[in-house]
Amino acid sequence: MTTGIYDDPWAYELACSFRDVPAEVDVLLGWCARHRPGHGTVRSALELAAGPAEHARELSRRGVAATALDLHPAMCAYAAERAKAQDVELEVVQDDMTRFDLGRRFDLVITMLDSTSHLMDLDAFTAHLGRAAAHLADGGLYVVEMSHPSDRLGDEPSTSTGWTVERGETRATVRWGEPADRLDPITQISTDHVTVTVAEGDRPVRVIQDVVPYRFWSATELDAAVRLSGALEPVARYGDFGEVAVTAPDAWRMITVFRAR
Repeated sequence: MTTGIYDDPWAYELACSFRDVPAEVDVLLGWCARHRPGHGTVRSALELAAGPAEHARELSRRGVAATALDLHPAMCAYAAERAKAQDVELEVVQDDMTRFDLGRRFDLVITMLDSTSHLMDLDAFTAHLGRAAAHLADGGLYVVEMSHPSDRLGDEPSTSTGWTVERGETRATVRWGEPADRLDPITQISTDHVTVTVAEGDRPVRVIQDVVPYRFWSATELDAAVRLSGALEPVARYGDFGEVAVTAPDAWRMITVFRAR
């Protein structure tokens, strides 16, 4: 048995492989074309809390000079290895998303997969927003994908806590959060129990178990953090990687597009 989902980047990437990363990058670049008119094509991009850096790698495949930043050394090593194996150029930086200073600016900065849930308090969130804004080039955009508030506040969650993904003969059964996991009403932090079981055919070969602290941020808290930081202003908000409004019944994410104030 292996413990620690972030210590096993291969299993983490497999668990999240239900995502259509090329399609999501299509949308990200489409939003850039829409919301940064007159600034040309995206030439540089930075993915924060990147993990395996799937979006950064996909951007690199399209000719964008991509950088991936993550705090976890195992994730950084894995992202670099995967980029090399796929023959794509990728700069990988191990750093904190609240304190990084790369000394240059990017046309596009992204934080995907609700990675802002690792920011446990308002000070951390505002520090992060300031760092992201400081790395935006003229006309640059910062795109933040967060879970939809209905996942924690609604009667029916908009995403499932259990799913199965397959890659050839390899199958991963994922439980991300259990019914007994409760959101603390004071801190708004939940300790989500995570279990990923990897099988080859009918034979389980790996079980990863972890307890992952998760900080829930509401839409109004996000807006308050943005105002407090003073570094960014919202351009648009979407309910998925498409044209769904965040208030629509079928919205399942809260994705906000920012530019530097």
